Amino acid sequence: MTKAYVLINCDLGSEKSVISSLKEIDTVTEVHGTLGLYDIVVKLESDSDEKIQKTITNTIRKMPKINSTITLTRSEGKELFQISEKLIGSMLGRNNVQAYVVILGDKGEEFNILKNLSHIPEVKEAEVVFGYYDIICKIETSQYEILEYVITKAIRKLPHVRTTMTLNVIPEQES
Repeated sequence: MTKAYVLINCDLGSEKSVISSLKEIDTVTEVHGTLGLYDIVVKLESDSDEKIQKTITNTIRKMPKINSTITLTRSEGKELFQISEKLIGSMLGRNNVQAYVVILGDKGEEFNILKNLSHIPEVKEAEVVFGYYDIICKIETSQYEILEYVITKAIRKLPHVRTTMTLNVIPEQES
């Protein structure tokens, strides 16, 4: 399965309508409004690289009100995040605080960082990606205080992590 993440900046105040339009695209599996450097984060999945590239180039980048995008393409690697154990809190409705964290790490240490992230229960998924950043991970918790602790005391303290950027998900923009 091919995956990619697109970080989007759009016209001020157009986030809800852009999110609604993005949800209509068949390769889009997740889309969230965020606080931070980017307005929206989109996750795409397909059985081919070509389909994802065409979706990004011919559909997403040509959408009105989208000003800029950064694409992070998933690198192939072994799966460290077990869906069954990582989604339990989400399925029970306990993890309503979400954020994406993009990570710049030491060169050649991406998979070691990914392995360390897999031991943090609040990190529900993570991928080594190609693009401006090295890794993207999704965090889900029940409280903002826990989210803050995970980012500042767990993720930022991991060996080989140089810098991080957090994109807090804004649930209100998704309705």
